Amino acid sequence: MYCMSKATGGPERTVNGLLSVARLLEEPRLARLYTFVLRNEEVTIDDIADELDMPRTTAYSDTGTLVDLGALTRDDDQKTHTYGAIPITLTATLDGDEYTVTPTLIAAFGRSPHDQDLDLLLERHDLGKLAAALTYAVPYADGEMSERVAARELDLQYAFGIAVLQALRDVVLNMESVDPYFGDIQDAREQGPSSED
Repeated sequence: MYCMSKATGGPERTVNGLLSVARLLEEPRLARLYTFVLRNEEVTIDDIADELDMPRTTAYSDTGTLVDLGALTRDDDQKTHTYGAIPITLTATLDGDEYTVTPTLIAAFGRSPHDQDLDLLLERHDLGKLAAALTYAVPYADGEMSERVAARELDLQYAFGIAVLQALRDVVLNMESVDPYFGDIQDAREQGPSSED
């Protein structure tokens, strides 16, 4: 397996970028916080605590973690510190198959504890299935693929597949204008379904 971060600055920054992405995809609360800051560009601890309904101590701790990971920046020039997000991308290649993790997958993962369908998908399957579902959610959100075809191709029970696609459609629509690497998300249309019904 070969992983490559699109960060510049040599192996240290690349490996640190890999670890940042891994940490964001381990802890949904951090993923949700990162996505919130990315969508809002510049926020304070009060904004985070209010909007994400978390204690201020948790907001301070989590923003500190994300600053240490290099996923967030902190502007210390003002009395009230503001935070910004650094758009993250990571491309992994395994046996010729390539997948790019972008902030949209991080957003989907961060939403999982607050969406029973995404949470169940992760519980029954894994993060890989969420990534696969996202590749179908992009053409589904664009109206380029039907629910039936996408659910069948994902090999999920039909009603559950539809519910997952609907949850991910909201993520896709919310992140499309915010994620600078949105165009790097693999699109299931590139592979083509086994047969269009």
